[in-house]
Amino acid sequence: MLLLFCGKLSAQGSEYPTARLLTSFQFEQLTGGIIILHATLNDLPDTLNFILDTGSGGISLDTTTALYYKLPLEPSDRTVRGIGGVKNIHYYKNGTLHFPGLDVTNLDFHINDYQILTEVYGLRVDGIIGFSFLRRYIVALDYDKHMMSVYMPGTYKYPKRGSFLRPSFASIPVTQHYVQDERSYLLNFYFDTGAGLALLLSEQFIKDSTLISKDRKSVSTQVEGLIGKIGMRLTTLKRMKLGPYKFKKIPLHVYNDSANVLGYPAVKGLLGSDLLRRFNIVLNYPERLIHITPNTHMREAFDYSYTGMNYYFIDGKVMITEIQQGSPAEHAGLMPGDIIFGIENNFSNSISQYKALLQNPGQKLRILIFRNTHPMMFELKIGSILK
Repeated sequence: MLLLFCGKLSAQGSEYPTARLLTSFQFEQLTGGIIILHATLNDLPDTLNFILDTGSGGISLDTTTALYYKLPLEPSDRTVRGIGGVKNIHYYKNGTLHFPGLDVTNLDFHINDYQILTEVYGLRVDGIIGFSFLRRYIVALDYDKHMMSVYMPGTYKYPKRGSFLRPSFASIPVTQHYVQDERSYLLNFYFDTGAGLALLLSEQFIKDSTLISKDRKSVSTQVEGLIGKIGMRLTTLKRMKLGPYKFKKIPLHVYNDSANVLGYPAVKGLLGSDLLRRFNIVLNYPERLIHITPNTHMREAFDYSYTGMNYYFIDGKVMITEIQQGSPAEHAGLMPGDIIFGIENNFSNSISQYKALLQNPGQKLRILIFRNTHPMMFELKIGSILK
């Protein structure tokens, strides 16, 4: 999730002794590769859920979480920019996060509303961990074992396999990559583990370039940003490279960035977690290095499914909120306001499990819903963005 602080943030220096392992612990992985870290704040007893987000220029807490724990908040004249717009921010200052084997002190959290993320992922999102944490350490992410290791900055022994990316950034890493469709381009992208998609490009760049034919088919979709739900176009890109590693038919979100959050033309888009989860990653912000090693997810198929419905976890229920005109969901007879209580034989009420079931283009599934308290069943044939 791209979150850009207005203001200059500096990385630490680059002269360090041998890197020392501080701790290793498991993380939870959600749909599309989103990483959830579990931590406690100060001396509060409850475990909180944080998204690990290289697209965040700081560290933040959810508004509801801050109010629930009656944290003292301070106004500021700073703003945070993200996909969807710009907001003024308040701070909770000088907090401490406790991870297994690691206490991180003197953290200034900006406050933002993450209710939409809670509804998207079906679990309470209490905050986002970004640059304010990552700048202090070397962080190694193992998507095979769902393990995160944290080291003191210093000389680090990287895996023998893999490749270095050498980003430029003040607080969010920007990496260069080749993309190819009708033509080839070398473009700057934000490296964004908090974005639950594969690849995003600015609509303005698509208009200004000849990367993609104007006749290329796309479908309407929706993603979640700083200020709520955002409409985008979804299509595919023929080829791209991350370092020496090649991908084909990458799902591509095209975003009409009216507030120019991406900073076009300097930056054209972002790489999201559904692409980045295919590598084990070492984030060495102090040395301004990122190292990527292909993992067991490298050759997994991308998600090309299309249903044309948006659904969220609201008040303990999985609710359909929007249906796109002419979509498979509309043809099936589903409507906004329908409550999904089962897909085939899965009655888990888990939005992540339902999403996994709906990722097989061409498959026909029985969707069981409540409509105005009345149970109904519909057959949905999952579409594909490739057709």
